[in-house]
Amino acid sequence: MYPTAPPDEEKYAADHNNHQNIANPVPVPGLNNPSVLRTYTPPPYAYNTQPAGHVRGTWSTGLCHCCDDPANCMITACCPCITFGQIAEIVSQGSTSCASQGVCYGVLLATTANACLYSCFYRSRLRGQYDLEEAPCVDCLVHFCCATCALCQEYRELRNRGFDMGIGWEANMDRRRRGVTAAPTVVPGMTR
Repeated sequence: MYPTAPPDEEKYAADHNNHQNIANPVPVPGLNNPSVLRTYTPPPYAYNTQPAGHVRGTWSTGLCHCCDDPANCMITACCPCITFGQIAEIVSQGSTSCASQGVCYGVLLATTANACLYSCFYRSRLRGQYDLEEAPCVDCLVHFCCATCALCQEYRELRNRGFDMGIGWEANMDRRRRGVTAAPTVVPGMTR
């Protein structure tokens, strides 16, 4: 069905184990005229966008480490819209409020089964911001199978990165600005 080239003319355009940008003229298989050459250049996209030696970050706590923060786990189990709203405000960097995201999540949770799809979007954004691995499985599957544990893990991750989840994005940024712009305390040096 397809024309075959003799074994000496069978050359591949790319070495897929070595992604170097090389241009090799390769005879086009199936053409009887060996003078017709085609030049191969690898696609312009990068195979690895991370710098050499880069290791993906790991979550500061596991998915089922609710004993690290039992109060938050109880709140999340009883009313997950509160925890989700707090996470969404920090992850969206204040562009949405805790209350609006919490209400939206609560409505989705009460009326449809799609609240896990909505919350997995914010988990993906969180992972992207802090370069975290997609573990233990795909984000949507984590939220579909165990939304409470996923929300608790995201809450703990943000808290462990220095955010006070109860005060929101603006207050966290005010605290960070005050810490950076505060004048240093001058300690008197040695005297003779």
